[in-house]
Amino acid sequence: MNALYLAQDPTLADFGRDPWWLVLIKIVFAFVFGLLATLLGVWFERRVVGFMAVRPGPNQVGPFGLLQTLADGLKMAFKEDILPRTADKVVYFFAPVISVVCAVTALSVIPFGPMVSIFGHRTPLQVTDVPVAVLVLLACSSLAVYGVVLGGWASGSTYPLLGGLRSSAQMISYEVAMGLSIVAVFMTAGTMSTSGIVAAQGDATRLTVGGVEIPAPGWYAILLLPSFIIFFIAIVGETNRAPFDLPEAESELVAGFMTEYSSLKFALFMLSEYVAMVSMSAVTTTLFLGGWRAPWPITLWSGANSGWWPMLWFFGKVLILVFVFVWLRGTLPRLRYDQFMRFGWKVLLPINLVWILVLAGLRSIEDWQSRDRLLATAIGAGVLLLATLLWPSRRREPKPTVQEQVNSRPHGSFPLPPMDLQVPPSPRTKRVVAEREPANVAAGSDSREV
Repeated sequence: MNALYLAQDPTLADFGRDPWWLVLIKIVFAFVFGLLATLLGVWFERRVVGFMAVRPGPNQVGPFGLLQTLADGLKMAFKEDILPRTADKVVYFFAPVISVVCAVTALSVIPFGPMVSIFGHRTPLQVTDVPVAVLVLLACSSLAVYGVVLGGWASGSTYPLLGGLRSSAQMISYEVAMGLSIVAVFMTAGTMSTSGIVAAQGDATRLTVGGVEIPAPGWYAILLLPSFIIFFIAIVGETNRAPFDLPEAESELVAGFMTEYSSLKFALFMLSEYVAMVSMSAVTTTLFLGGWRAPWPITLWSGANSGWWPMLWFFGKVLILVFVFVWLRGTLPRLRYDQFMRFGWKVLLPINLVWILVLAGLRSIEDWQSRDRLLATAIGAGVLLLATLLWPSRRREPKPTVQEQVNSRPHGSFPLPPMDLQVPPSPRTKRVVAEREPANVAAGSDSREV
């Protein structure tokens, strides 16, 4: 009976009944997980990028270089803390704290596993859950931009200010696409609770084809593939990771919003970036990859989703997503800022809106007969195909030739250089050709160097 209970999914009724010491243990566990995942994430990124660049990466401090990140943290702690003269001291101090707190708070509503027994108390492996837990995740993601913007503004310098403004426009733009992607999850799962969304992905979807039921995967990454792709692109932009690391942009803004920060404050900004990367990987796992549920074929084992084993599957999925983050950084160049904003507003947002409309239409005809449902789907697909084919395309005007550009110059313009780019030599220049003796011929005693 105990094993059967442990295999059950937690519900909202299972929260709020834990003693204070058990709640404290959960909070400390979530916080330690965020910090350890950050330390290991920095080491993991350096090693993976080093492997991609055919170099060893950190391998001197500790076994396999595992203590290199800890050594870097100690080095930052003992560096001189420089405060710019024109900085707003209060905002300058609290800006990195806001970024870290928002990134860590998101882990409070992430389910790490099912019901387990801790010191005789049956409790879910999750700090807390509410009926609108996903909105809590969106709020934490939205508030994280304040740390970046305030840090850039409070520094009292031009480059940090530009980085902060870039970050505000970037995060607001991609917050819209990310929110619309989660709408598809709400519509399919029927709940905003994170534990409820994981439970909804536990049952395989049944598809009826020709009167035969075919089990389909329950993960929303497969059922809602467009939402999953758009959501992952959006969180890469939200976390300021390459190729979307435009608020930092070393080649343009020195270091972006962190230019005037040093010592522990700089370490907090760096920490917040990696905690946000791990947190968003955990959110993606929860919403689209089945959460703590084991993937096939591990599910063939009856005890795969009970006890403490689901934590292993959850951490494995998070690790794979963190690897994708690092993979993108090691392979893709940074986008130009206007390209990045155009991609968010003109590509991701329209595709997301069309996908939500299609999904809503499919949900509305679920109770119809199979023939009527197939007919409605065919008509909708035909209308969408015709709209795509007949959509007016803006043709680019042909680029004028060089001669046409010369002829269109206004009267009185500056003189042009020769079009063939061959400038005649100046008559005042005398070319002197120095003749050297061949290398295999010995020079005479009266030879001179030229």
